[in-house]
Amino acid sequence: MKRLLIILSILLTLGSCRKFLDVVPDNVATIDNAFTMRQEAIKYLVTCYSYLPDDGNLSTNPALLAGDEFWMERPYGTNEDPWQIALGFMSSNLIYLSSWNTNYAALRDCNIFLENIHKVVDMPQYEKDRWSAEVMFLKAYYHWLLVRMYGPIPIIDKNLPISSTAEQTQIPRMHVDSVFKYIANLLDTAALNLPDVIADRATELGRITKPIALAIKARVLVAAASPLYNGNQDYAGFKSYDGSLLFNPAYDANKWKVAAEACKAAIELCEKRNIQLYQFSQLGITLSDTLNRQMSIRNSICEQWNAEIIWGNPNSSTYQLQRYSMPRLDPARIGNEISLGSVAPTMKIAELFYTDKGVPITEDKTWDYDNRLQLRVATKAEGELIQEGYTTASLHFNREPRFYADLAFDGAMWYMLNGLYHIECKAGQWQTRKNIYDNNVTGYFNKKAVNWKYIIQEGQNIYVEQYPWPEMRLADLYLLYAEALNEQNGPAPETFVYIDKVRDRAGLEGVQASWSKYSKNPGKYNTKEGLRQIIQQERLIELAMEGSRFWDLRRWKKCIEELNKPVRGWDIDQPDPVFYYRIRTRARQSFQTKNYFWPLSSWDLLNNPKLVQNPGW
Repeated sequence: MKRLLIILSILLTLGSCRKFLDVVPDNVATIDNAFTMRQEAIKYLVTCYSYLPDDGNLSTNPALLAGDEFWMERPYGTNEDPWQIALGFMSSNLIYLSSWNTNYAALRDCNIFLENIHKVVDMPQYEKDRWSAEVMFLKAYYHWLLVRMYGPIPIIDKNLPISSTAEQTQIPRMHVDSVFKYIANLLDTAALNLPDVIADRATELGRITKPIALAIKARVLVAAASPLYNGNQDYAGFKSYDGSLLFNPAYDANKWKVAAEACKAAIELCEKRNIQLYQFSQLGITLSDTLNRQMSIRNSICEQWNAEIIWGNPNSSTYQLQRYSMPRLDPARIGNEISLGSVAPTMKIAELFYTDKGVPITEDKTWDYDNRLQLRVATKAEGELIQEGYTTASLHFNREPRFYADLAFDGAMWYMLNGLYHIECKAGQWQTRKNIYDNNVTGYFNKKAVNWKYIIQEGQNIYVEQYPWPEMRLADLYLLYAEALNEQNGPAPETFVYIDKVRDRAGLEGVQASWSKYSKNPGKYNTKEGLRQIIQQERLIELAMEGSRFWDLRRWKKCIEELNKPVRGWDIDQPDPVFYYRIRTRARQSFQTKNYFWPLSSWDLLNNPKLVQNPGW
């Protein structure tokens, strides 16, 4: 067994090299050849980047289709794995969308790079330092992806030599606090030699900068301070193979202080480098205040490399996501038939957004929550939001700008570069069911993900402007800081500053003004618990349908509460007005405590007796 494991290690290492590295003239690939010259070393740098997840891909990112933000009839045309996770069909023998092997392969290649980059002879030292810092960041990030999905993990700080014994290759899981500390320290070290900005935007956009490192550190430390990892009694008895604890069951308030400091440092650097909340401004385009506000909200995601994006993932394509989010907008062009609109936001998400007064629909004393499902006819005053004279649900009236920017519904207006369109999705209308599977099943459409330059042109040609997936934008960082400040000290003036920056871009008054004037609970923001609920809902709205909710619900330990509710939508198979007569339950999700972390495979447990399975699996 010992000799077999050593041989397997050699074969795996060589297999990785052949996959990613050019061969030398005599057709023999070696690590040494990869670090002889700069032009070869940069290929290995690209290899280290190549493991970044394709987070804009519906088939591979569980945060898009495995949560409760979207539903599909049955996701033919995409990988069904996220759908199986959402329905609770994961098991230790059938693990969906596991990233265990991929990320550990990534860590191996990152370590190879760091151990060999000094050998390159035709590179200046400052460039070696920068590349090393980038790979050090990636190494931290791949550990972060693992701890987010699996909890306590083995830390791979250095590659083991081929001469290692079988026992030496069996690395145990580390205490979760040690993993977070290791990641944060790596990010600090990486930041020392990273550039503040990308100087060569023509060729280097997407490469790691210091603001990216500090922002991701802030995200990591906020997670470490959150209920899933901080004083989680569910894992009080979770132990490693040697009996040592893997979680600290005692809550540590100081973690929020550390997280707040990390958020503040990241914000200060980002603002210093002119990273700012996006405001729409297009030469030659003049829009009303209403549409201009919508475009500021939508394009904070969809405009390539805009001023709000701290980190755009260069390894992630949004083509598939846009095609499945885009409905058949233009009946005059049959080419729209290949746009499906089948990624359907759920009714839960539609009800999540605030009223136009900036408070939840259940709290606004000026908004008729009990009659939200009654029908109402749109007037001229709603003309840029809802088609004038069209009858739709009262739920769609008097909502905040993000509701109209992010979602489309029966009767909604949808602005694109080549026109202003309206949505009609009851049975028999243009945006309704056209075949068995690829249809919108809730009556809501994911407008937020679609670039406004997605155009069906004459001759049925399609132009889709892709954008790198926004792994981190400034609004996210602002809300992380507000959350950390509130958890540290409760309501304080600085906390409201950062949440109100996000609300202002969304066209809303600040928290204190909105709740004082319009909420049935006007003093809610005066307590830590009340402000926590406000900040959490603000995050869920601002970052809706970006994959943030999936992980936020986990770190807040709110999945049992939220992910066992029925998936609801309008009765899309009915004509007007029966469409609105009942709300259909599309599915019932299933989430148990064990689902907070993915299981480890039986094969990995068999090959490494020092690993232990996650609780419940």
